[in-house]
Amino acid sequence: MMAITLDNDLARISIRSDLGAGAIGYDVYDGVAWQPIFRRVADGTEHPFQLSNVLLVPFSGRVSGGGFTFEGQFHAIERNISTEKYPIHGNAFAMPWSITGQTRESLTLELSAAGPGPFRYDAEMRYALEGPSLVMHLSVINRGIRLPFGVGFHPWFVRDRDTRLTASADEVWLERDDHLPAAKNAIAQHADMDFNEPRQLPNRWINNWFGGWDGNAQISWPGRDLNATITASEELDQYVVFSPSADADFFCFEPVSHPVDAFNLPGGAAHHGMKVLERDETITASMSIRPGKIGD
Repeated sequence: MMAITLDNDLARISIRSDLGAGAIGYDVYDGVAWQPIFRRVADGTEHPFQLSNVLLVPFSGRVSGGGFTFEGQFHAIERNISTEKYPIHGNAFAMPWSITGQTRESLTLELSAAGPGPFRYDAEMRYALEGPSLVMHLSVINRGIRLPFGVGFHPWFVRDRDTRLTASADEVWLERDDHLPAAKNAIAQHADMDFNEPRQLPNRWINNWFGGWDGNAQISWPGRDLNATITASEELDQYVVFSPSADADFFCFEPVSHPVDAFNLPGGAAHHGMKVLERDETITASMSIRPGKIGD
């Protein structure tokens, strides 16, 4: 299926309704040329993790132990990616969504899902261009039994040699070899991951969850005189940063509602930011990206 492109002459984004309502690019016009904010990928891409943005519903990250126990009942969660040891990122990212509204600058999509495991839910996603800015709004309604839900956005931003990230945090989870949480440390113990002040990404693999975020961040690309101010809603008070190496042409900055494997961390899912929803209750989240020139 061909992507649907929104374009207002200041910004453009293309969305694959058939592949998780994911994006395959987000560019802004600087008066001379189109500048990529998200990595650009081919329209014919078939794997969700080769996109430029995916939606994390009804949870973010991996789930250990074959599932989770909630209020005394064990709920199995099946693996959903053949190359992954654990189930990851729910299932909304891999399913076809229905288009329910479209204008030149906005697209609204809906999904009704059975699974993974015990989850039953309806979701609505809206992409909108506002001048050069991109606004994404996601809502999820529990249509099944009482369960903890989580949400997030997973964009792949362009990584140049001089890309810098600023995002508050007071703690960071380290990861095990299988990408599950190993230990939580104060951010001050890991200077090369302390983005409280503008910092280039580490020249190594990074795949970590950060807590204590105020919902505001900035990415800058000095070589292109370009930056992007990110604002997330209060449900998304944590983030993940992923990039495989300094040679990668992308990095992921993922506003999320909870850490990896929150279901199975000490204290349980709700203690770590997941929202327990009764049947027909809703969780919402939004994220905006406002590009501009450095110094504006």
